[in-house]
Amino acid sequence: MRHATLCHGRKTVQRHLSFDVRRGSIFAIMGGSGAGKSTVLRSMIGLLRPYAGTMMVADKDYWALEPSGRAAIGRHFGVLFQSGALWSSLTVGENVALPLQMLTRLDARTIRRLVELKLALVGMDDAIGLFPAQLSGGMVKRAGLARALALDPDVLFLDEPSSGLDPVSARHFDDLILDLRSALGATIVVVSHDLASLFAIADDGVFLDGQTRTAIAHGSPTELRDRSQDPRVHAFMWREESASPGERAREVV
Repeated sequence: MRHATLCHGRKTVQRHLSFDVRRGSIFAIMGGSGAGKSTVLRSMIGLLRPYAGTMMVADKDYWALEPSGRAAIGRHFGVLFQSGALWSSLTVGENVALPLQMLTRLDARTIRRLVELKLALVGMDDAIGLFPAQLSGGMVKRAGLARALALDPDVLFLDEPSSGLDPVSARHFDDLILDLRSALGATIVVVSHDLASLFAIADDGVFLDGQTRTAIAHGSPTELRDRSQDPRVHAFMWREESASPGERAREVV
């Protein structure tokens, strides 16, 4: 992303925003509530056109492309929304199968095998016939992640993946993200308030400031915690360091 300005109506959310996401990294979009983290994510996945600036994907100016070109790039993206965003009237297996049915010409038998594989990757293979209402919060996240993986994305976007999870479930989800990155080699972009999770998984990132409405720091969460001299970054990155595991905050944008 280069010199991007993102707006909601007449309100500027972020401006002069520039950063690179390295292939194979787990890239964190950090910052306090209202800083615009989810807005940046929405722009990166193609749901919000920047008011100004560019977003380059594989050497292509994403927003300068025709809709068909953007759709072709979008097929290489997988997205886990904060709520899971499962269709309540479909089973877990049917939710995961939906992208394959809509965007491929695979036969039903092959789709079934792929659904079973994706659910096995996230430890949900025994829940294929359950409906979302029958799942715990952690299971909803895992099912949503399986659906995000359905088309073998090159880039996986996670919006507050540990939000609403208890500390043990959140730690297991962190481990799952690391395992998937190692197994699949995907690039992962994650929005999160959860410092314990960010320190555990992210190796690069950008820090958004809600007052100046721009990025004020770049680097991994650990680097920002240990080296940043900016008082706003320091205050954010250290606010949970003395907390016990049971006190890990789960905030929502």
